[in-house]
Amino acid sequence: MARVVVDVMLKPEILDPQGQAVQRALPRLGFQGISDVRQGKRFELEVDGPVDDAVLARIQEMAETFLANTVIEDFVVKVEDEK
Repeated sequence: MARVVVDVMLKPEILDPQGQAVQRALPRLGFQGISDVRQGKRFELEVDGPVDDAVLARIQEMAETFLANTVIEDFVVKVEDEK
């Protein structure tokens, strides 16, 4: 069994109102020195069996068609833990 992670983030040119709200709140909460915050999504997928190129290609397709809105979001697929 393996864990594959898909991290999804808004593209840099897309406004991130949630990230901006967090950024504005941090100084009020005593956290200084943070110049930017971007909020994203993380999907952890437990995969039965080994993660080979075919499995990664299928997960890439899943991320592109279902997990991320590729018009406004970028994503990265990576194998985090292979058991």
